[in-house]
Amino acid sequence: MTESTAATATTEEPPEFPTPRSSQCPFAPPPELLKLHESGKAVRRARTWDGTTPWLVTTHAAQRALMTDPRLSANIGADGYPHTTEAMKAHAAEMKPMINNTDGAEHTRWRRMLTNSFTRNRMEKLRPEIQQITDDLIDKMLAGPKPVDLNEALSLPLPSLMICALLGVPYEDHDFFQEHAGTTNARFHTPEQAARANEELRAYITGLIEAKMENPGEDVLSDLAAKIQEGVLAMPDAAALGHILLVAGHDTSANMITLGTALLLENPEQLARLREHAEDPKYVQNSVEELLRYLTIPHLLARRAVVGDIEFEGEVIRAGEGVIASLPAANWDPEAFPEPEKLDLTRKASHHHAFGWGPHQCVGQQLARVELTVVYATLFRRIPTLRLAVDVSELKFKEDSQAYGIYELPVTW
Repeated sequence: MTESTAATATTEEPPEFPTPRSSQCPFAPPPELLKLHESGKAVRRARTWDGTTPWLVTTHAAQRALMTDPRLSANIGADGYPHTTEAMKAHAAEMKPMINNTDGAEHTRWRRMLTNSFTRNRMEKLRPEIQQITDDLIDKMLAGPKPVDLNEALSLPLPSLMICALLGVPYEDHDFFQEHAGTTNARFHTPEQAARANEELRAYITGLIEAKMENPGEDVLSDLAAKIQEGVLAMPDAAALGHILLVAGHDTSANMITLGTALLLENPEQLARLREHAEDPKYVQNSVEELLRYLTIPHLLARRAVVGDIEFEGEVIRAGEGVIASLPAANWDPEAFPEPEKLDLTRKASHHHAFGWGPHQCVGQQLARVELTVVYATLFRRIPTLRLAVDVSELKFKEDSQAYGIYELPVTW
């Protein structure tokens, strides 16, 4: 036991992470997590599922300082890395170096392979296509029976269609990759289940890239296929990149569409203002940033291993330990966002950490922003009487998943 561990153990019992959310406030972070702001401490030990006690970083300022420190590593195989699940821990040593688990120059090299595919300008050029898909999906909703599950009708199809178009993945396979993505993101699936889902997804992506080498298109998988042919990239690495993009590209945005819609329906005054300003791009964009702050879909991230001792606000975070930067806690830090429990679509909230912070910020965040601005403005403009078909207490929230959301959202109008 290190000196800092002993000192912490004698003064306070480490809080559990994650802790349950309140059934009365399911859109808010767990109340026990938010109480930690009252102590004035930016970092403290927390006890995770496997009994380890990594450092929990809860304030906005501390996350900005630590998540850019090169002594924190994204290498999930490093000593002390605080794994999210048993499955991740079981297979950490087998993970190849990739964009999501490398640091420094190596991470930069991986990231540059994708930068041109996800620039703000390129994503903005997709806006007309996103608008058309959104309108088509809403047309189908309006023509069909009521109530309807918004997840199935809009939230999953839209980002799935877009990421499929970007990557060059056949959308008709969406049931396959959505099911497998759900398995890999769930906290309580066995290592064997997660490994099998990953293997099948990786084999699927490999087959697509092989086909692109013969018949390339204007898509990301074709770009990766070209890099293989140029000798810049190996097939297993290209498949891993495609796998990451496919899973991340639809799951988080889909959850955000559903969860944000439910939150707005529970806040009619804010929703009325959004409807009133639906034709104002700046107002809608600002609203999206506030919704991202409030909800923080990647609620169990971000996690790092410590590779060099760090003295921070009176604590010594030692090499070989782990760090969890709780993104929801930072986004509800009253020092950064006064009255964080108040949903305020006029709040300037673009400094949130919903896409993480530091060099590993979400590479697809600009696509997500365009999708969300289109969806929220269009959905409530076209269906002004949209409402929940069940009481919010009947909704099942995804506390068991790495991406927070709602399993089904029955709506009517």
